[in-house]
Amino acid sequence: MGKLDKAQDRAMELIGEIGDGLRSKMPDKAMHWVETGAALGALRAGSKVAGGFVRRNPVLVGAAVAGAGLLWLAARRRAKQQVLIEGRATRVDAVRRKSQERQEQDEYGA
Repeated sequence: MGKLDKAQDRAMELIGEIGDGLRSKMPDKAMHWVETGAALGALRAGSKVAGGFVRRNPVLVGAAVAGAGLLWLAARRRAKQQVLIEGRATRVDAVRRKSQERQEQDEYGA
């Protein structure tokens, strides 16, 4: 079995070297397309699994969505409170009008 294990290890090393060689010879654009294709494949497989889960457990999914909404609402309220607590107050000084300006006002004070 020792020779068989050595042969398998050597085969794995050769496969790794071949893969490294292909990656180094491949242009950057092609590598980007390969990575994108792999990501799309993973996304597609994940969406199939998620779709099956939703079909089998709609109540559980609804509860999870409602819980996520409540967490989002609580985080939003907390953020608004933090803004109010940490806000800055500015002082506005009162301005007195001259007596002439007071007489020119109409009956509504404008």
